[in-house]
Amino acid sequence: MAERRNYSDGFWWSRDGIRLHYREYAGPADKPPVLCFPGLTRNARDYEALAERLAGQWRVLCVEFRGRGESGYAKDPMSYVPLTYFQDVEALLEELEIDRFVAVGTSLGGLVTMLLAATERDKLAGVVLNDVGPEINPAGLARIRTYVGKAVWFPTWMHAARAVSVSNADVYPNFGIEDWLAMAKRLYRVNSSGRIVLDYDMKIAEPFRVPGGEAGPDMWPTIDAMAGLPLLVVRGGRSDILSAETADKMVARVKGAELVTLADVGHAPTLDEPEVVAGIERLLAKVSAS
Repeated sequence: MAERRNYSDGFWWSRDGIRLHYREYAGPADKPPVLCFPGLTRNARDYEALAERLAGQWRVLCVEFRGRGESGYAKDPMSYVPLTYFQDVEALLEELEIDRFVAVGTSLGGLVTMLLAATERDKLAGVVLNDVGPEINPAGLARIRTYVGKAVWFPTWMHAARAVSVSNADVYPNFGIEDWLAMAKRLYRVNSSGRIVLDYDMKIAEPFRVPGGEAGPDMWPTIDAMAGLPLLVVRGGRSDILSAETADKMVARVKGAELVTLADVGHAPTLDEPEVVAGIERLLAKVSAS
């Protein structure tokens, strides 16, 4: 029996000619849509549970950055950087004529959201930043460098799930085998040879190899730009990307911002945790009331 789908596939073109993909879950036109931006090695499937919860009440678009999922791969691997992803999102906003939206950004997706706050502030109706901020812990970046861009494959989904469980045991200590299987199916795909492989272009790692490539502009002004917006900061208590000190500073700089910390989760929360679900509901209630 065919798998039931409650979303449609959408595509748009980047300014340098790459066909990019998003999933769209239908919702009312009289509310700003919710745009979800995934992490470095992730794709639209990461937001499936969130989108299904909101579908019908909110229009949800789950974006896949270039080089991930069903989006095209870049000819120039040095375009795999936040500024280019931001420009790709700008092209999507223009294509769909979206002039106001709620942004949900996990890790890299949060960095893109911060860039949007700096330049498209009037289009933002609310923001969720998931385990990322204007200061990134160097230890977390070092960990990411150990695995991003390294091609692996597995013969079965159970093999993939076991590998994911080993590498992420400290991140999700309370996960069971069903959780690991679900996570593996978000991270991997079956290729034309029947092998289970990572669902992204291995070349996304190349900008990480440039000496000093992690250095960038001061991102704190992007947080200040969110003043007056409903803002939810989600942090994993075990996170090696977003420190408790940085998260506290973020919410202190935006009046009315909320911080949800999950003690037994690392980088990054799935956004399916009950505390986070409740926090997102509170944020969207503020958006509806504004």
